[in-house]
Amino acid sequence: MEEKRNRPSEDNTHVTASPVSNFIRFIIDNDLASGKHCKIITRFPPEPNGYLHIGHAKSFCLNFGLALDHQGICHLRFDDTNPEAEDMEYVDSIMADVKWLGFDWQNKLFYASNYFDQLYEYAEYLITTGKAYVCDQSPEEVREYLGTLTRPGINSPYRDRSCEENLDLFRRMKAGEFEEGTKSLRARIDMASPNLNMRDPVLYRIKKSSHHRTGDKWVIYPMYDYTHCISDALEGITHSICTLEFEDHRPLYDWILDQLPVPCHPRQIEFARLNLSYTVMSKRKLLELVQGKYVSGWDDPRMPTLAGMRRRGYTPEAIREFSDRIGVAKANSIVDYKLLQFCLREDLNKKARRAMAVLDPLKITIENYPQDLIEELEAENNPEDPQAGTRKLLFSREIYIEKEDFMEHPPKGWFRLSPDNEVRLKHAYYIKLKEIVRDEQGNIQSLVCTYDPDSKGGWTNDARKVKGTLHWVSCNHAIPIEVRLYEQLFTAYDPMETEEGKDYKDYLNPESLMVKPICYAEPSLLLAKPQEKFQFLRLGYFIVDSDSTRDHKVFNRIVTLKDSWNKTQKKS
Repeated sequence: MEEKRNRPSEDNTHVTASPVSNFIRFIIDNDLASGKHCKIITRFPPEPNGYLHIGHAKSFCLNFGLALDHQGICHLRFDDTNPEAEDMEYVDSIMADVKWLGFDWQNKLFYASNYFDQLYEYAEYLITTGKAYVCDQSPEEVREYLGTLTRPGINSPYRDRSCEENLDLFRRMKAGEFEEGTKSLRARIDMASPNLNMRDPVLYRIKKSSHHRTGDKWVIYPMYDYTHCISDALEGITHSICTLEFEDHRPLYDWILDQLPVPCHPRQIEFARLNLSYTVMSKRKLLELVQGKYVSGWDDPRMPTLAGMRRRGYTPEAIREFSDRIGVAKANSIVDYKLLQFCLREDLNKKARRAMAVLDPLKITIENYPQDLIEELEAENNPEDPQAGTRKLLFSREIYIEKEDFMEHPPKGWFRLSPDNEVRLKHAYYIKLKEIVRDEQGNIQSLVCTYDPDSKGGWTNDARKVKGTLHWVSCNHAIPIEVRLYEQLFTAYDPMETEEGKDYKDYLNPESLMVKPICYAEPSLLLAKPQEKFQFLRLGYFIVDSDSTRDHKVFNRIVTLKDSWNKTQKKS
């Protein structure tokens, strides 16, 4: 049995979780047992060109989790080698996301730009050892000469320049003498290699763009494949864990490190990235959604970004549990979104305070209830947590219930309010219908009911069986709230598997957001603060949105109460 892992929780305390064994853990355990390493050092290396999403969460839960499990260290390193796409906004958001999920890089915060001087010196070293050359081909020509999987590449006509000429040209590139796209530094490997990544890949390109950290110091920037492996080596990373699309890049990772006098040679290990149903996980496509105003921003609650999920009401514990449950594999697959929702419900059920709100109000007047009487009824805040205490509910002669909880001509098996059905009001009394009040067109406007004074608390001493229990709010005491009902952003299980002639945006769900501007909630919610979570009885879990003001509360639906995933698992 494996050791138990201490993980930070949302309130910065520690909870205990059992890590699931996987092939990466097996490799690390063997490396420690054999003495190859005495301490594990991993890293999470995001590019600051967008907000992190749930797929990144799997990666840094893995990297930080493995370090925690083995009393090691995990670095946070920004791969900031593309100044045109990067911004400090993204850097700040990434750090906030990592902290929100409960992980701490301590003093191990790094940037690839920290190593620009060292990377340049290593590039000169490759030139002087005949392993790199300056190429005058345009990017289009480089692609044309690259070849295909069935056809070898063609050597660049500039491949055989002397070391002296290459060194002079590279230094002039650094000095800004040449325009973008006119020259690049390429590794001299093998244009006939079956691996396209080994066909003289570009190591440096000219980009006359200001960098968010180094300003205008550089006009040449290193490529990711060149930068990443050297950064790992300079930081003493033992296990460089990345997603499966980098498996074909591993020979280049190893080749670069083998040519240079670096302090160590980390081992790259690949695992399958997270693909989640009904969403897209490409930062480029998520950026398209933001820039095209298909969503309100990176933190739109429909987005799979961690900022969006945090605003939607997802908890760090639920995401970490989801990451543990899906495990680590070598084969790509799509994980059902319902599993993530299941993990969220499991966590919220234990934590969320209960409250009552009515989203589609239908007024009831309880005819035989005293007109001036206002009762205080006691209700538990969370039946799953006795320590959560109780709250007071105000009950009066006029209340709101949900419109869908009344049916004049119900089908068989209907247990809610109808002309023939008596129902229980949660924490209050039994009521039954006396009269339907209609407008001139015959539409139902309100109901008149009677109540049983001896049923306080929802129970009687006789043998009456009342199967339906409704939530409610007092008309004179309820506060108006705005409610936003969110659904999945896409209608297709895999939006990337598009039909011919269609784009992934053609599968955007037109009903992914429904706004209900006039709803009513129990008065205790007037004090609710942004990010506070509740279970609205019978409706689902909700969170106070950041758009809320003191006098106007906005609630986002986090997730419904229904759990079809768990039922499916039990059947299978």
